[in-house]
Amino acid sequence: MKPTSIEELQSLICSHPCLLPHGSKSKTALIASEGITQLDLSGFSGMIQYKPSEYTFSALAGTQLDEIEHILNENGQFLPFDPPLIKHGATLGGTVASGLSGSGRYRFGGLRDFILGVKYMDGNGRLVQAGGKVVKNAAGFDIPKVMVGSLGGFGAMLELSFKVFPSPVAYSTLITNYSSLQSALDILLTLTVTPLDLFCLDLEPEDRDRVKLMVRIGGLPSAFTERIQRLKSILGDGEIIVGKEEKEVWHEIREFSWLPGNGALVKVPITPKRMGNIDAFLSEWNTKRRYSVGANLVWIAWQGPIEILHQYLIESGLSGLVVIGSPGHPRIGVRIGESFTRRIKQALDPLGRWIDV
Repeated sequence: MKPTSIEELQSLICSHPCLLPHGSKSKTALIASEGITQLDLSGFSGMIQYKPSEYTFSALAGTQLDEIEHILNENGQFLPFDPPLIKHGATLGGTVASGLSGSGRYRFGGLRDFILGVKYMDGNGRLVQAGGKVVKNAAGFDIPKVMVGSLGGFGAMLELSFKVFPSPVAYSTLITNYSSLQSALDILLTLTVTPLDLFCLDLEPEDRDRVKLMVRIGGLPSAFTERIQRLKSILGDGEIIVGKEEKEVWHEIREFSWLPGNGALVKVPITPKRMGNIDAFLSEWNTKRRYSVGANLVWIAWQGPIEILHQYLIESGLSGLVVIGSPGHPRIGVRIGESFTRRIKQALDPLGRWIDV
């Protein structure tokens, strides 16, 4: 069902007991299975308010991030949490609902750090405004942050407000290769405790004897030479990429171009100390993976039965989210914070109209 007005959306909500909102369906595993009424909110699209001088904007939830990125770029601004799947049609509401951030989260923080306000429709068909449209806003319970990662289980988001940052003048990336995961991890840990202004810090095992470490910096090009020399003193010699090539590399990472066509994409929060164990497991299954945000997150291109990964995560005390793959049960592993989520669900959706995927 694709409502085109607030009144039509209210009518649909009040006449259907089991609902799940969605946008462009760029995250295929988060779409409800059969038997669930799906609300296509892609019709609620467009920028509502944008104040470049205040570094804030408000847009309808169905607005594609590609459109928002274009408008921000024209004013030398960007979304610092580096949202993924933009060229796949990801919408603002879908990005909030899935709680996805990209590699740039290492420097600037995640999506939750930039959302200011939300207008949504609850299970009674009532419009609720929470948060605000300005940075200096602190009134009441912080519902906007609760909506991050909710997977549409608390209501249908219609309008969202964010703060943005000035875009860096330029970027440069240093790529170095290591013969083992442990040697690459040792360097990564050194970087995390060294006072260097790094934008991205990703690690990618390419085979058993080759692990690639990628470090991205941004700012004024005139300062790059000195900064790169400091990096080389820790990393050793490596390949330096700039300009169009550099931008394309991170674009492919953000769009998951490395994901095999028949694989599921799974997001698993970890810590650097836990990377060795999970990497050994993934290596046994010959799984492509990418450690991002300073090895605090692993993106997994899982091609085996999802139940096997689910069981491993439970035994390891880890939680996962299947982002791309077959719809049905995207949350796998341990359900962290489940008790708190149930209380929020009861408060925001007492009728239980919005399904918990």
